[in-house]
Amino acid sequence: MLYLVEHFLFRIAINYIIQLFYIYFFNLKNINLQPKIEDIFNMIRIYNIKNYFLLLVVSFTFSFQSLAEVDGAQIFKQNCTACHVLGETKLIGPGLKGITEKRDKEWLKKWINNSSELIASGDADAIAIFEEYNKVVMTNFYFSDEEFEALFGYLENPPVEEAPVAIKNTVVAEEEGLSASTQMMLIALVLLTLIYILTSVKNSLKESLGQDSESVTATVQSNFTLFFSNTINKLFVGLFFAIVILKFVYDAMMGVGVTTNYQPEQPIAFSHKIHAGDNGIDCNYCHVSARKSKHSSIPSANVCMNCHASIVEGSIAGATELQKIYDAVGYDPDKRQYIEGYEQKPIEWVRIHNLPDLAYFNHSQHVNVGKIECQECHGAIEEMDVVKQENDLTMGWCIECHRETEVKMEGNDYYTSLHEKMKEQYSGEKITVDKIGGLECGKCHY
Repeated sequence: MLYLVEHFLFRIAINYIIQLFYIYFFNLKNINLQPKIEDIFNMIRIYNIKNYFLLLVVSFTFSFQSLAEVDGAQIFKQNCTACHVLGETKLIGPGLKGITEKRDKEWLKKWINNSSELIASGDADAIAIFEEYNKVVMTNFYFSDEEFEALFGYLENPPVEEAPVAIKNTVVAEEEGLSASTQMMLIALVLLTLIYILTSVKNSLKESLGQDSESVTATVQSNFTLFFSNTINKLFVGLFFAIVILKFVYDAMMGVGVTTNYQPEQPIAFSHKIHAGDNGIDCNYCHVSARKSKHSSIPSANVCMNCHASIVEGSIAGATELQKIYDAVGYDPDKRQYIEGYEQKPIEWVRIHNLPDLAYFNHSQHVNVGKIECQECHGAIEEMDVVKQENDLTMGWCIECHRETEVKMEGNDYYTSLHEKMKEQYSGEKITVDKIGGLECGKCHY
């Protein structure tokens, strides 16, 4: 929806720019084409506005329609995946493969909405399930009729399971958007095309008025020769290309040692998107040392086992990747117990974010005192299946952050006296990190 609005406004702006360009371009002696051009563009604008108005109406219609639809897959994902899978594997609850054939629809509705009530009624199947799963009471959801029908339809026709595919975690280049050089080439191509079209239209209009015309090539060549006959223009073009070349050389030199978009292959295909994104697990639950120490260490496999002692099948690679964790700690997922006398094996994770030894960075200082979110440095980690280095982590990047980030004074009672002095010193001003010594060399370098 937002894209359509932006595109609509962009088209109107382009139409006005081209209109002005035409009026200027055809403002020749003894030729008054402005009224004709204005009539043409009035027609274009009316046509575009009509079409975009219809697009906006249709888009709003579909938007409201999509809001009204109930997504069974989403209901299952939000409410059921913590205890059930669509296969035969048992988690906290039974696997749901073929559940719509094993159980009556009305029975399933009663069980899902209020299992406690169904057990209390003396239903034999409900009591048997209750006893089988250690008398753990299932959560009551109280779905509406529309939500239950959507969920039942999803369970009745589950998505076809695809064979697990190994995730390639190699170093990749940024694919989002176009590079600066590509953008410049496209702009140049558009300008050349525009010159060709305008010159052709100009000659056509001159011919219709009985005036002499010249080919597009001759027009471009004459203007090109005229432009470079001026010494100032030659100097300007030479200086422009010299600046461009120096800019590319400078960027290449400054990029030495910068590993932005570094995305190595890991020994286990761990997805932050599933854990931190879909399931909403807080970053500090696994990386607990980020709040207490300089380093945000990689969590041990025992932290993984807090959940995966019960959850034995993943949503991407099934049990394949989880088995690597079990092999590391010595856990038997079938018997749901640790293997006695097992020699544990460390998981050799590949480090991604790595500051040089000459730089001092304290995670706890930034997380606890600075109240900085993990995404500020690491990017949208909750959207990454495969983690990569989002920012360049250079000295200039850190300095810029210190210059722009305002000091968090609320909830930092330990620094109350300091904050009061800063408020008096910088009365009415924005107090950023650089004003409390954030740019002092010794703060970041030993």
